[in-house]
Amino acid sequence: MKKILALLLALAMALSLVACANSNTPDPTKDPNAGTQETQKPADPQPAGDKIDINVIAAEYGQNTKQWWADFQDEFNKAYENINLVVEVVSWNDIYTVVNTRLGGNNAPDILNIDVFADYQADDLLLPAKDYVSEETYAKFYEAFLDQSVVDGTVWAIPDLASARAMYYNVDILEAAGVDKVPTTWDELKAACEKIKAYDSSIYPWGIDMTTDEGQAAFAYYVWNNGSDFTDANGNWILNDPKNVEAIEYAIGLVNDGLTNSDPANETRYNLQDLFGAGKLAMVIGPNSIPTYIADNYAKANTPKEEQINYAFAAIPTNGGNASVSAGVMDRFMCFDNNHSAEKIEAIKTFFDFFYEDNRYSDWVLMEGFLPATSAGGEIVAASDPAMAPWVDIVGSCKFYPTAKAEWADVKQGVINVEQQALLGGNVQELLDNLQAEIAG
Repeated sequence: MKKILALLLALAMALSLVACANSNTPDPTKDPNAGTQETQKPADPQPAGDKIDINVIAAEYGQNTKQWWADFQDEFNKAYENINLVVEVVSWNDIYTVVNTRLGGNNAPDILNIDVFADYQADDLLLPAKDYVSEETYAKFYEAFLDQSVVDGTVWAIPDLASARAMYYNVDILEAAGVDKVPTTWDELKAACEKIKAYDSSIYPWGIDMTTDEGQAAFAYYVWNNGSDFTDANGNWILNDPKNVEAIEYAIGLVNDGLTNSDPANETRYNLQDLFGAGKLAMVIGPNSIPTYIADNYAKANTPKEEQINYAFAAIPTNGGNASVSAGVMDRFMCFDNNHSAEKIEAIKTFFDFFYEDNRYSDWVLMEGFLPATSAGGEIVAASDPAMAPWVDIVGSCKFYPTAKAEWADVKQGVINVEQQALLGGNVQELLDNLQAEIAG
């Protein structure tokens, strides 16, 4: 009997110890943070009364971009005292490195203004556009522009602005050189260049930018106007298509014949625009912003009217009877998925509402002479500057880069590398074959 009592006492003591231990263990039904730790990063903490920080990386479009964003930042922060907006403006030559460095350090910006988006989306770094843009602002965009940022039926980025490209030519130089008509074909273009070179060897007949800034645009100009493309009708890459090889060989041939600017691998579009504005370059493919760029330079230098060039623009020359293709370039805003709090998302929506306010947005577009991505912006821009009206119509029918494909960033750099190697004597066919194999796998 004593043994039984002892066993019962020991059992009671054991049960008491277990109950005591359990009383110190969190109850998952009462404490949602109990148990295993979640791997998901917590949302941005935003204590009551603290400002909501928004950081933006924006591309530098021209001479006026930095000041415009500085003024915008000041105006926004005064209007919304609960938000602290910081905009970092970075040149196009550096922006990809800056962004990739930030991403590598797990320090993605909240908002990015750049051209590419698909590689970030493929890495699950972005939020869908409708998550961070209000319905009112979203409804302003041209549908065709939104379509350029669709992956799997979802829009991942919104259009910032656009530009269309055409061939600019110096009217007086062509007339003096005996060029009877503005060239519309590649044969006519080469013949015109030869006449200009014979007329005055100090003038560059044709401008080519194969730098890291615009090399992909050069590829597009010649490929598209030779009846080809980056991809086929099914979206498959065709970078080494025979027509693409022919197109780049034609462009490199102009360089080798001394009919272009002397250093296409290093002379950017801004260098070419400066040469064109100074009357040192006869013809160049460029964006609709060139008139604004040239006018700003004349104003800053107090250039007399008689020293300003007489110029006009026309369709980009084409080959083989193909219709001329105007290249369209569209840049974007995107929002990185930094596990934002609900308050932060609302602040980001406020940023975009403020930016796309019709008059403010039109001011942004006109500031560097670009084209708007909203219908209201288009109406205001066309009314403000009649010279822009034809461009507003053109941009809706432009051909765009295949930026919705995840490989675009590699293709973009790849075609630039091909061009630069070809400028050094590399074989275009072999270079494009290698690029095609690398991209298509």
